[in-house]
Order: sequence, then structure tokens, then C-alpha cells
Amino acid sequence: MGLTCRDRLVLVVPGDVASPSGGNVWDRRVADALAAHGEPPTWVPVPGGWPDPSPEDLAGLDRALAEVPDGAPVLLDGLVGCSSPDVVDRHAGRLRLGVVLHLPLALETGLDHVTAAARDRAERRVLAAVYVVLATSRWTAARLAEQPLRRPPVVAAPGTDPTTLHPAATTAGGQLLCLAAVTPRKGQRRLVRALDLLRGVMGTGPTGWSLRLVGPQPDVAEVTALRREVEAAGLAHQVRLLGPLVGEDLEEQWRQTDLLVVPSHVETYGMVVTEALARGRPVLATTGSALPEALGTTAAGPPGLLVPPGDADALAGALGRWLVDGALRADLRGRARERAGTLSGWELTARAVRQALA
Repeated sequence: MGLTCRDRLVLVVPGDVASPSGGNVWDRRVADALAAHGEPPTWVPVPGGWPDPSPEDLAGLDRALAEVPDGAPVLLDGLVGCSSPDVVDRHAGRLRLGVVLHLPLALETGLDHVTAAARDRAERRVLAAVYVVLATSRWTAARLAEQPLRRPPVVAAPGTDPTTLHPAATTAGGQLLCLAAVTPRKGQRRLVRALDLLRGVMGTGPTGWSLRLVGPQPDVAEVTALRREVEAAGLAHQVRLLGPLVGEDLEEQWRQTDLLVVPSHVETYGMVVTEALARGRPVLATTGSALPEALGTTAAGPPGLLVPPGDADALAGALGRWLVDGALRADLRGRARERAGTLSGWELTARAVRQALA
């Protein structure tokens, strides 16, 4: 592991930390920001089927923590830490253990009652045992108010990578992007139903609209169901599943986008929202979780539209407003560009981490 200093932060992350997800990006960017500040953490990827680890996965985590010197600060990614209460209990007394809660494990959409309850019990044990809990939004921190934590949770909201504002992709606003892993919680099938309701409004020709679904496809059953929804709605020529993209390929998608659509049922922040705003792209998102917090506001109002989660009719109505109202599009684009100037970088996130584990 290469530990030489008891005060160096140890960052324990899932073994697939290179894959594109909000939690993985948070982990990598915080590590980069700490290193830029002269405090590079010890990076410990732990392979496993998190948040459903095997006994071998748990043994690997146990061995990794056993190598850390007594009293050292250790930050566990919540996907790993919150699913490993026995391991956490064994090491909580000698290490300064913290957990960053990217998403409460029981909030994943589509879980059966037994699985959700088991995940919740395990997570509660871990949160009560560790030195400090980091939340990625005020919304998440508020949900922890009734948990038996050793101290109040610390908010370490994600930062935003430096980028440039892009000019509008089109004047008509028909280039739509949904950037998320294809899972039930992200709501892509609900988005397709909303688009089906609006075909008559938006048109079907080259000057109409198109939706690109970009992101990992870890849930085979959900991807299959989504493709069936698209085919059944007769939208195969307008809705494309592109899979995960990174680097310049992803940036090109942003350049081709008029509106980011985030139909998630639950998000504990939603970094994709600030990524869109940083490029001057308005956002259509859902209420009821932390997405309004990420969206923020300007003097003229929010830089996007908000609808209730799971409501295809409301989502269709908001999409229709965006697509037929040129004045609304111009207003929201101006607000998005204004909001871009207020976004903070990752150094503030790293500062919250340092202070929480000091």
C-alpha cells in the first residue's frame, strides 16, 4: 500500500473506480484536488461486487484496512463501506474512519423489500460506527438527521471541472441529452414515454428532435426493457443508446446538446447537472431529491425546468414548453450561462474532506 505517514489520508474506493459514475468521479476528483494541495492520499481500490460483496470481497477489504497504521484517517466510498458493517466494526476503534455517502444503499430503485431492508440495516450500523459521515448534498445530510451518528454529517458537495461555455447547438432546441447509467433509478423509460406523448408537437423530420442516451449499461434487463419501449413507441429513429463515452467523444455530445434531461427518481446531488450548466446548457430535472440543489438559481430564476419524479405527463409538458417556446429557451440559456459563473471547483470539496477527517 505504500503508507509512510500516519496522517496521510487513505481513500478506499471500488475496484472499478475508473468506470464513469458520479461516485467514482467524486472519488477521483477529490484525490486530485488533495494532491494539488500537496496532500496526495493513498489510493486503495478494492475489487468486489459492491454493494453486494462476497465473503472474498469482504476479506480483501479487511486485509486492506489491516495494513493501515493505527490512528490514520481513512475515507471509505459508501458503496464499499456501507455494505461492510462487520469489517468496519473491526477497524473503527483504531482508525479515523469516514464514509462518503454517495447514495443511501436502500434508495436504489427496483430493490425488493428484503434487499432494501438488509442494505439499510447494514448501512445504519456503519454510519453509527465511523468517525464521520460525509454527504454530497444538504438534502442527503438532512436525511441523516435521525441517524445515530457520532457527530453531525459534513456536506462535501461535488465541484465542477473547468470547461468552456458552448454556443447553442440549435435554435429550435431539439437536441436532447440524457447522460446517466441505464438503471431503473435514472428514469430513462419514463422519459421515452414522455417523448411518445409529444410526437405530434415535436415533429419527426430532420428539423424535429432527437434524444441521445449516453452512459454505462450495467443492468441488462433494464436496457432490454428500454429498447422495447423505444421500439413500441416507434421512436427508434429519434432515440439512440450510445453507451458510455469519455473525453473528447463526450465533449462532442455536449456541443451537440440543447437541453440536458435528468428524469431520475432520486439523486443525492447530480453532478451531470452542474456539468451541463458549466457549458451553458439548461436542464430539465426532477424534484424530490437533491437535483434542485445542484440546479441552483440566478437572479432571474432557476436555469432549467423541474417536474415531479416518475410523472411522464409532467415531463412531457415541460419538454413541450421547451420545444415550442423560443422565448423560454432563450431565457433559460441565459440563466444557465449566468449560473455557470457561480459554480465552485473541487478544491472546496477537498477542503471539506480534510476538515472532516482532521
